[in-house]
Amino acid sequence: MSIISKDIQKAISLLENEELVAIPTETVYGLAGNIFSEKAIKNIFSTKKRPFFNPLIVHISTVDDLETIVSEIPKKAKLLAKTFWPGSMTLVLKKRNNIPDIITAGKDTVAVRVPNHATTLALLKQLSFPLAAPSANPFNNISPTKPEHVAHYFKNDIKMVLDGGACKNGIESTIIGFENDEPIIYRLGALALEEIETVIGKVLVKNKKEERPDAPGMLKKHYSPLTTTILTDDILSEIQNNSTKKIGVLTLNTSFKNEKITSEIILSETNNLKEATSKLYDALHQLDHQNLDVILVEKMPDFGLGKSMNDRLQRAAFDN
Repeated sequence: MSIISKDIQKAISLLENEELVAIPTETVYGLAGNIFSEKAIKNIFSTKKRPFFNPLIVHISTVDDLETIVSEIPKKAKLLAKTFWPGSMTLVLKKRNNIPDIITAGKDTVAVRVPNHATTLALLKQLSFPLAAPSANPFNNISPTKPEHVAHYFKNDIKMVLDGGACKNGIESTIIGFENDEPIIYRLGALALEEIETVIGKVLVKNKKEERPDAPGMLKKHYSPLTTTILTDDILSEIQNNSTKKIGVLTLNTSFKNEKITSEIILSETNNLKEATSKLYDALHQLDHQNLDVILVEKMPDFGLGKSMNDRLQRAAFDN
């Protein structure tokens, strides 16, 4: 029996009983639990095999709920929330004392966002508690952007995936923290840096931290296929270097038409970075399930969402 279902009332019942439900957002599917249930939150960490030092993101239904989660909201944070919520931006702010330390990895800050997905907003509005929801995948694996991806990972570990279709944006939210009231990007994501800077001016990017990370997604290896993955700006050379292997190729808009390629996926024939971003993880899932020896990925243009995709791909290919 499939665990994928569109039944919001069933999801509510499970969450109220301290169970986990995978939920859709516009970015990726999240593995959700009641933030005030220690049982549910510990279950998120154990189901994902996620280390406790890696904080979780709290999901709320409206910007008005922010004051129930955080104790301070800098002026620029208010402006960002007003501009981009509901949407693919997470704010890291000083937490209220009622937010459990297990959510924040013991830090005095909490990551929070309002997702832009009708199904999950409807769910959140009917719950009496916010949801913690990191991506619904085992730690370090490719994030899920379709309900089937989650079911493949966790069919024996969770009771339900709330079906909201394919995720529109396809990579995680952009995470913004504040140091001395000045915004810092901790994770590049589905909201482009340039869009943020049009609202609040120049923003510093500080998105790598192995020890006690300030936000999710800062570790060097993450979002990674099981198949060896190589990120390159010279696909043809890498095809030659791996010519005896079964090769998969992932490109933005070029077909290499090379007989040594077993499988090739083009993200956007029209060179549209938004379209490419929305398809990125699904393409990696497809290639990872084809028993290839190596996946060669073309480096994306270094601006807008291309910058965010390169961030994910560098982490996916780290160590290979």
